Amino acid sequence: MHLNNLLKHENIVIQCHDNPDADSLASGYALYRYFKSKNKNVRLIYSGRYQIQKRNLLLMLDKIDIPIEYVKKPINVELLITVDCQYGTGNVTRHEAKEVAIIDHHQLEIDVDQYENTDIRSYLGCCSTLVWQLLQYEGFDVNSDSKIATALFYGLYMDTGQFAEIHHPLDRDMRDLLHYDQGTITTLRNSNLSLDELEIAGLALLRYIYNEKHHFAVIKVKPCDPNILGLISDFLLQVDSIDTCVVFNEVQDGIKISVRSCIKEVKACELASYLTDVIGSGGGHNEKAGGFIQRQLFEGQYHNMNLEAYFTERMNQYYESFEVINAAQYEINLKQMKQYRKIRVPIGYVKLSEYIKEGTSVLIRTFEGDIEITVDNRLYVILGVYGEVNVIDEKKFLQVYQPVEAEISYSAQYMPVAKNLFDGTSISLEKFAKACTAKGNHDIYAKPINITTKVFTVGEPDNYMYGEIGDYIAVNKEDMSDVFIIDKDIFHLSYVEID
Repeated sequence: MHLNNLLKHENIVIQCHDNPDADSLASGYALYRYFKSKNKNVRLIYSGRYQIQKRNLLLMLDKIDIPIEYVKKPINVELLITVDCQYGTGNVTRHEAKEVAIIDHHQLEIDVDQYENTDIRSYLGCCSTLVWQLLQYEGFDVNSDSKIATALFYGLYMDTGQFAEIHHPLDRDMRDLLHYDQGTITTLRNSNLSLDELEIAGLALLRYIYNEKHHFAVIKVKPCDPNILGLISDFLLQVDSIDTCVVFNEVQDGIKISVRSCIKEVKACELASYLTDVIGSGGGHNEKAGGFIQRQLFEGQYHNMNLEAYFTERMNQYYESFEVINAAQYEINLKQMKQYRKIRVPIGYVKLSEYIKEGTSVLIRTFEGDIEITVDNRLYVILGVYGEVNVIDEKKFLQVYQPVEAEISYSAQYMPVAKNLFDGTSISLEKFAKACTAKGNHDIYAKPINITTKVFTVGEPDNYMYGEIGDYIAVNKEDMSDVFIIDKDIFHLSYVEID
């Protein structure tokens, strides 16, 4: 979807969902400013049973001058754009329109084929990020006015549990590139908790469920701002016998969850994804994450199951669902494995010191997460065809790879970039990558795994490689301590069986 496709309309109404939150307000406001810059007659509205009452949202409207209108009665519209919601669903009052456009980041709930202009990306942490990218497509500089940038930043901040639940690189890109007003953000950040919400948090902590075997806790919270869930989760991890926790509450169209972990065997982002699998979406960081479960999908899958029972049972299933392997102590059984040889498929390599000064701290942003390194003349960044990144030293690069003249065929949802943490500039790894292939015969023993497996390699004893059922566990034929996981798609593309 491109916003310029909508410029044929002179009269435009942008609608936030009922009882709008910061993300909906920010998304709507940024679009409002775009269409205003195109001299369109545009309104920003919301409806529903309740007007905005939360202190932080009222401050947001005031500090950023967001001209939103509360509309009680249905209206007729030439073009209606719903933001952070989907036209026709239960959390947005219906207004009749000649044409409808939908911009949202929640799971698909409607038949979008009936609408010509829709952009729904459930993998994003907030709708503000989607609007930010749509505005980039149009060449609209959101940093030209700090109010627009501040609104989008706060929308992301609030919808991702104060950034704890960011799991897509586009969300991280927007967070890093916006030139927001720090004073306004500080004011809004310190206005999130009311006395009533303080009482809600206190009562919730008295009603925890604790699992002694796996050391996790589950807590249900009364309806409240989602950030209260994160506050309670953070507090729970300070208890010496709690390693992981899930805190949740029911909202209008589903269940919001906050997940925390303080042990290396469990990544909060992975656990959040497991708890919301099929019925919602979840993600975040290794220690902090969150997610959302759609009520309709939950009820279809689990009927009238009690939510505390669901999360307790699902947490138990999670802990029983994986195997942990410490490569430094693992005795691999080669009788169960076959030999494979790596195919010489061209992949990319970048020597960052050719583009960024040595000694500079650099953040490499990938779909799997961020990698921080210091630029060194001896370091090479290997860029796989699926956008996967591996940082190796020159000695290993020269042993394993050889430069070639070849085209590289990438297939990735997000191509990694390297951000200079000193001056904020970024370079595309894809743009500067040269081609290389494996040198000689890189032989391994491998077998498909039949249980989710987490491998702590010799090189990274504190961070595991994650393997799903069907992926491959492999060991370097020349070094039996070099145990690792290979994604099944990459494996079939990169290896061939040998006798």
